[in-house]
Amino acid sequence: MRKKTNNHTDILPTDILEQFDRESAQRRLHGPVAKAVFCIALAWSLFQLYTAFFGTFPSTLQRAPHVGAAVTLIFLLYPARRGRHGSSVPWYDYCLALCSAGVCLYHVIFYEELYLRSGMYSNTDAAVSVVAVLLVLESARRVVGPAIVLLAVFFLVYACFGSLFPGFLAHRGLSIKRIATFEWIGTEGILGTPVYVSSTFIFLFLLFAVFLKRSGVGDWMTGLAMGACGGAVGGPAKAAVIASALQGTISGSSVANTVGTGSVTIPIMKSVGYRNEFAGAVEAAASTGGQLMPPVMGAAAFIMTEYIGCSYGTVALAACIPALLYFVGIFTNIHFEALKHGLHGLPKEQLPDWRHLLRANWYMVSPAAAVVVMLSIGYTPMRAALFGIFAAVAVWIVELARARKTAIGSFLMQFIAALEEGARSAVGVAAACACAGIIVGVVTLTGLGLKTAGGIVGLAGGLLIPTMLLTALCSLLLGMGVPTTANYIIQAAVSAPAMIQLGVEPIAAHLFVFYFGIVADITPPVALAAFAGAGIAGGNPLKTGFEAFRLGIAAYLVPFVFVMNPVLVTAHPAGTGTEPAILTTITATVTAVAGIVCLATSLTGYFRVRCLPWERILLAAGGILLIDPGIVTDMAGLAVPGAIFILQGRRAGRPAGAGEDTR
Repeated sequence: MRKKTNNHTDILPTDILEQFDRESAQRRLHGPVAKAVFCIALAWSLFQLYTAFFGTFPSTLQRAPHVGAAVTLIFLLYPARRGRHGSSVPWYDYCLALCSAGVCLYHVIFYEELYLRSGMYSNTDAAVSVVAVLLVLESARRVVGPAIVLLAVFFLVYACFGSLFPGFLAHRGLSIKRIATFEWIGTEGILGTPVYVSSTFIFLFLLFAVFLKRSGVGDWMTGLAMGACGGAVGGPAKAAVIASALQGTISGSSVANTVGTGSVTIPIMKSVGYRNEFAGAVEAAASTGGQLMPPVMGAAAFIMTEYIGCSYGTVALAACIPALLYFVGIFTNIHFEALKHGLHGLPKEQLPDWRHLLRANWYMVSPAAAVVVMLSIGYTPMRAALFGIFAAVAVWIVELARARKTAIGSFLMQFIAALEEGARSAVGVAAACACAGIIVGVVTLTGLGLKTAGGIVGLAGGLLIPTMLLTALCSLLLGMGVPTTANYIIQAAVSAPAMIQLGVEPIAAHLFVFYFGIVADITPPVALAAFAGAGIAGGNPLKTGFEAFRLGIAAYLVPFVFVMNPVLVTAHPAGTGTEPAILTTITATVTAVAGIVCLATSLTGYFRVRCLPWERILLAAGGILLIDPGIVTDMAGLAVPGAIFILQGRRAGRPAGAGEDTR
């Protein structure tokens, strides 16, 4: 799709989304097959809503239909080769779709028999399991990409030929029947924890995001952000950060959020003088950070609750301070960059009145509020998402009534279309979780998790810092080819235990791999969110990637900090009183924020005036000292920006405390 103008051809956001987000590159179907896809997607959404309202089915009766619906839709919606979307489905994809439905029905029809002969499976069970594993691999290749499939295949080969591997990796090897039945019929492989979470919490939150978009809440959030800070120094970029953080926490996709909000915010940033690369980088960094922002984080956060064995509220609370530090880093980078180049905000007459938006549409906060309240009083994420959907539908009805578009038939058609859209948005996550389940299954079956954890610790010499560096590198490299959710699942099974072995708090270890899996989207050379932002801004993709890396620098430092100082993820030593815990947390947060600001001044090269090279070095050192917990480091860190603040005030020809110099 291209839009022609008088002078050139502009690439539309949908083109960019299809280019960088595999989940969006779907066939454009029509006729009977389009109706079939519609019916499958609608039935899937209704099934998920039914189980959310009345309770989930036992184990595989809940999970197998979830995977079956996703894989069936993938073969109907996604071509075998990218770029060949077309409007028809080849015969072999019909066959694969029918096989996908068949292996799912096998679980449902023979549920009791499979349960009773657990561990003593027949040849038919094995044949069905082999077909199921192959279908999951091919569906994941189409919608997620080849990297995770190659990794899963490597693990399957390892499970089969373990005796050929060296050292601690060696094992006696397993039969194909044993591997396949473990992966498909049991609940520790494909139908394990990742798919369990996908079939309960994640699907509903993706549906929640669709209803939020339909109700107009997303546009309202963007309007509020633009009205509140669009007129400040660097205002449009700051508004983009706020809007992207608010929407990204629900969408859970860095690329989709970059394209969705960036199509509005990037042109505005460019209009006030921001470079193309910087405008694209701001949007990419903020959109990527949305998955770190409570109360509704990315899909991997829900899976984390199962691995750690805690409530979702605990995970969301632990993520609050690290998310604050991440967005403080982006915000201050933007602020000093704007001062450095004299970039002011939009004129008042071009800004929406955020006070009026708040007064007139205050009820639009109810969906997010419903989720937060439900989680905070102890309800499951599944039930919280369900009530969030109810609230979003209520907002949608109110908006239609206010616009006098209250035709019941029209609303019902849009409602059903939203259910279909929600199902389509879930196929990628379901496929990623199923394929990652293959890897987790092999790790469980062979005992590789404990072996690898010991291997990582041994390679790092039993030292924590080298172990963290190796884990971060693995997460970043894996994240360049694997989606966030799948990346987290793999790292939670392999790398996080290594850190826990060395005494790291479990919540800190899991958030560590979670963070690095997410920021892979803004890490060059493969920075998909930054590349999508560059596509909208018309900038150089690689330069945009490096700009996004610089803006999101806090995300690369903060995980090391909260592992060393777990009070930042609200993990305190046993026996710590409430008041000392609160005081310690506040102190650590304030000094860490000051450290992030120092790093921002160093990276942009501007504080009160342009920084000299030695000032930038000192500010970077001061920032690192402030981020590192401790009274001595905090005092030394505060002395650096204090001294430079005074020196720069004199250099600007004004006494310390005077206004800023914008050049």
